[in-house]
Amino acid sequence: MDIGQLEVLVTVAREKSFSRAAQVLGRTQPAVSQTIRRLEQELGAPVFDRSSKDGTPTAAGDVMIGYARQILNLRQNALAAVKDLRDVRSGKITLSANEHTVFAILPIVNEFHLKHPDVKIEVKRGVASRIPDEIASREVELGVLSFKPKDPALVSVSIGSDDIVLIVAKGHRFASKKEVPIGELGTERLIAHNARSPYRKHVIETFENNDTKLNIAIELPSLEAIKRLVEAGSGIALVPRLSAVSEIEKGSLVGIEVRELKLTRKLNIVYRKNAVLSHAAREFIALARGR
Repeated sequence: MDIGQLEVLVTVAREKSFSRAAQVLGRTQPAVSQTIRRLEQELGAPVFDRSSKDGTPTAAGDVMIGYARQILNLRQNALAAVKDLRDVRSGKITLSANEHTVFAILPIVNEFHLKHPDVKIEVKRGVASRIPDEIASREVELGVLSFKPKDPALVSVSIGSDDIVLIVAKGHRFASKKEVPIGELGTERLIAHNARSPYRKHVIETFENNDTKLNIAIELPSLEAIKRLVEAGSGIALVPRLSAVSEIEKGSLVGIEVRELKLTRKLNIVYRKNAVLSHAAREFIALARGR
């Protein structure tokens, strides 16, 4: 088994087609098929279901594809680490963050980019519960989380905290207030993020504990979309404060405290304890610690 076979395996799985994989790899389709057959002979099991039209992996294929991605990512990280040993003039940092936690690293990303403009920063959109696994499997160097993973092989560096804020349009009846009791929200139309999260769970439980109706009128998959609808007067929303700082400072939205909704969460950059991080990643972490 060699790196070339693993690259072909992962490409076929990604493209869901032997012919498209051949085009991406710059090889002929028979050559790609032959590489997969040799791999299957070595494994003693098929890795793709030939009866399917989209190159569906078998159970053995799923296992091998997962390990192949880890091996290829480890190879890439090793090459990058060696290349970036001397300085931070080039290279790449890969991070994983969800739609909420990405706001916590924007100032760090901006400062790092100004100092090291030739280093590429790639932030992948992740799901909080899966980000620790992405770090452990070396799919990314760094992750951004609003909790500390239980895995002892991961290190967490605190980069600040965040809480919940109620956002309303400038003309809303709450706009002149700094704080409102949760009871006053029972008659309001709420615009909510439909992703399951500790924030959402805390909001629902707090409304229930205070015998207040939670009138979710609209659910959206994007915090940016939620803010736009609130600005338009379609309703109000409870969001992580960091996600709305810019609009509140500009005055396009008003941020208000809800007396009963106090939830402060620590934000962390996470990486593997024994990882050989690229020089660029180490510099990024140093900037985060400094802030």
